[in-house]
Amino acid sequence: MHSDSVSSTIDTFKLLMVSPIKRTISIRGHKLSEMTTQILQESLGKAVLVRLRGGKSLRGKLRGFDQHLNLVIDDTEDTTDPENIKKLGILIVRGDNVVIISPPPR
Repeated sequence: MHSDSVSSTIDTFKLLMVSPIKRTISIRGHKLSEMTTQILQESLGKAVLVRLRGGKSLRGKLRGFDQHLNLVIDDTEDTTDPENIKKLGILIVRGDNVVIISPPPR
């Protein structure tokens, strides 16, 4: 993938990201707490671990998220099988598939 298209994808997604001014966001009718939003915002640009439905595990830098918990993850690796880690590059993960997001230590 050309680096200009990656930058363009990330810039486009930034327009969809949660505004730091907004205190709560809604997911399926439930309010995401201010603390959760703050933790995800503090995790931007840092390595996170993500567990998906079906048991797949990913590790990469969180580049963005939105009110649906869709994630943009860069330098992504599939860590499901620790003996066979696969480099995947930049991914947009649909929020419906996310089971757990583990932020970096504070």
